[in-house]
Amino acid sequence: MKSERLLSLDILRGITIVGMILVNNPGTWESIYAPLRHAEWNGLTPTDLVFPFFMFIMGVSMSFALSRFDHHFSRGFIIKLVRRTLILFLLGLFLSWFSLVCTGVEQPFSHIRILGVLQRLALAYFFGSLLIVGVRRPANLAWISGIILAGYSTLLALGHGFELSEQNI
Repeated sequence: MKSERLLSLDILRGITIVGMILVNNPGTWESIYAPLRHAEWNGLTPTDLVFPFFMFIMGVSMSFALSRFDHHFSRGFIIKLVRRTLILFLLGLFLSWFSLVCTGVEQPFSHIRILGVLQRLALAYFFGSLLIVGVRRPANLAWISGIILAGYSTLLALGHGFELSEQNI
């Protein structure tokens, strides 16, 4: 059975990957083209859109991937979910370790960034998939999303563990 591709999603994915390459490899770190820098807290540059675009693409792709399992828990669904999550997470750890080794860090394992970008995408994919499949009614999904956002907003408002400065984005 041939799977149909959504051309617009593939184009957005390609544009996002090109953006990621530009952002992570600006040529020289001493003189970076301004749009390739992260903005201050109260600004926005194209660099700040790469991660949200990946999250959007992942959410749309999840809809297609989960439809193969008829949005139900099954052995195949769990295996695919855990496999994809582990691959993304471990790839993120490997890339973090590899960049440290290439830059000459003496003890690269003690400097690995455990929750890098790919690891966060892996966790978002895992928990998002569980929510989509586990919650049958869209109204319940909206309530759960609201509770998560309210809890996160409360954590941000209290400020514990977060540096409250313009540079902390």
